[in-house]
Amino acid sequence: MTTLDEHYRLGADAFGSRLELVPSEAWAQTTRCCPDWTVHDLVNHVVNETMWIPPLLLGETIADVGDRLDGDLISNDPLGAWRRASGDVLEAMAAPGALDRAVELSSGPTTGAKYMAEVLSDQIIHTWDLATSTDADPVLDPALVTFARQTLEPLAELWRQAGALGPPIEVADDADDQTKLLALLGRRAT
Repeated sequence: MTTLDEHYRLGADAFGSRLELVPSEAWAQTTRCCPDWTVHDLVNHVVNETMWIPPLLLGETIADVGDRLDGDLISNDPLGAWRRASGDVLEAMAAPGALDRAVELSSGPTTGAKYMAEVLSDQIIHTWDLATSTDADPVLDPALVTFARQTLEPLAELWRQAGALGPPIEVADDADDQTKLLALLGRRAT
């Protein structure tokens, strides 16, 4: 059985490997998933979400973090920012009790483990978004697809109501798991 730590490492590597391949001319392009975002905006969003994890897992509140994670967090070194942020997450996850601790989110309290699962699932989807927006390999690791689908299926309607997802897309019953996950989240695989 794969642990949350192992899933996180696999997901971080998947995002990082796509990030390494972003050509310089792609940063200002709009993304396939979110026409209001450029590739730069998408990567900054993922790094921002990732940078929130350590302080919240280690007991800080949203108010404690305040605005210190606002703005452009990737500047001229997106890959370096990603590596630092994801490395900090691994350290925070390893802290005693971090995944069992109550984490206060804007949506209410949850455990560190549930918070990590939600953020990782969002990161997995954004790995596909980044790949399809920069002509990288969009095929996600099946273990990550299963993890994200199990995490997001019960949350999809709530996220949709909050405006984070588009309407679900109908796909054939025999569609592969990645296509079904993307459809659940309002994304077309092709």
